[in-house]
Amino acid sequence: MADKKVPESTISRLFIYLREVTELAKLNIRTISSSELGERTNLSDAQVRKDLGYFGQFGVSGSGYAVKELKEALEKILGRDKTLKVALLGAGRLGAALLSYAGFGKDGLEIVAAFDRDPRKIGKETAGVTIQGIDRIAEEVRKNDISIAVLAVPAGAAQEVADVVTGAGVECLLNFAPVSLNVPENVKVKDVDLSRELAILSYFALKNNSNGETG
Repeated sequence: MADKKVPESTISRLFIYLREVTELAKLNIRTISSSELGERTNLSDAQVRKDLGYFGQFGVSGSGYAVKELKEALEKILGRDKTLKVALLGAGRLGAALLSYAGFGKDGLEIVAAFDRDPRKIGKETAGVTIQGIDRIAEEVRKNDISIAVLAVPAGAAQEVADVVTGAGVECLLNFAPVSLNVPENVKVKDVDLSRELAILSYFALKNNSNGETG
């Protein structure tokens, strides 16, 4: 990988490129140009070349990218050739749905531990994972070499469990709680505020309906 710091937006687009070349590989398509890949992803060919350029030289001028080789390279860059262990904090409705989701495996992720405060949930099993008490977080994180923690807890509990998992060495958090977390500088947090995203969509839906009525 090049020494340049890779923008988060580029990493996000790499997953889109991987999705496209995976489909192309299934169709036995051998090569694709940057302009064709850009068209399939609604991006410019310059953006495609810039994103891939962070990770070395891909393709041959005039010939495009070899689909199979590009797919394998992207899988390696994005860690699809490895399995990362994940802890789930909060086993309510959202947490239970995440535990039952079968798609994480193909993305190289495995939820190996789940935790909750509710004594009615502790000891029960969902999708092969036994729910444990919050007091077990640090021990289980270290024992299972957990790399990522998913926070599906109420806003009032999010900072406390974030402190525990980061204190145990987890440096990547996916936060579904509608609150900003205070974490060490070395910790990466991705916030997923479902209410905010739905509110944004509601705005555009109302705007489109309004335009349709006045048009």
